[in-house]
Amino acid sequence: MMMQIAACIEWMFADGRPDLAARIRAASEAGVTAVEIHLWREKPLDAIEAALNQSGSRLLSFCVEPRRSLVDPAEHEAVLAAVRDAIPVAQRFGSAMILASGFTRPDVPEHQQFDAAVDVLKRAAALAEQTGTMLWLEPVYMVINGQRMYVDTVGRGLDIVAAVNSPALRLLADAFHSAQTQEDFVAAIGERMALVGHVQVADTNGRHEPGTGDIDWASIMKALRQKGYEGAIGLEYFPTVPDSASLAMSRDALGL
Repeated sequence: MMMQIAACIEWMFADGRPDLAARIRAASEAGVTAVEIHLWREKPLDAIEAALNQSGSRLLSFCVEPRRSLVDPAEHEAVLAAVRDAIPVAQRFGSAMILASGFTRPDVPEHQQFDAAVDVLKRAAALAEQTGTMLWLEPVYMVINGQRMYVDTVGRGLDIVAAVNSPALRLLADAFHSAQTQEDFVAAIGERMALVGHVQVADTNGRHEPGTGDIDWASIMKALRQKGYEGAIGLEYFPTVPDSASLAMSRDALGL
């Protein structure tokens, strides 16, 4: 089965199109009928819905906001409130809700941060399961003031998803963030592909089209197929060339 491509319309199909609805229509005309956005609260949801319906497209995912820490129990109620706010949007569009972990807490033992993330994600996943929605935990490589995101590797993310053990929580495996940590993406997934809900791609360095950098896309795509991945491949990068050429470049590098 051919994997579907999804486009992050925050960055793609943006040339001359300031509004997201126009980007959705442009993506559809290019044969991409699944799109992703980042934050949702300030987005024109009615216009997005109309464009999705008009083009026969779907909104695959969006990020839960405001972003709060999974590893700090003092922020857990805020995390859950943000998930509750996002659930009606997820139901409206049939979208997954993306969560990141927040930054490491330098004075807190690692196992306590792990346990805190598992605790709040169990509660969040219960909310999602009760409402027929889905959460994706995304490992993100980001360093601010010397502190890294607590979950910035696929391996740690899968450990947490496994510990939560809910059908309403899966991992968003982003090959670009994984590469930033020097992790072996394929080895990190190992035999746990069933816990992966989505895969996103961009190349190093610069976060551009697959094929512009150092990542071995042929090996990654071969492994995804062999391991039975059936989800979409999300293009989340800054294009270096116009839309049609960028999409063609990505399809070629990914074998799609």
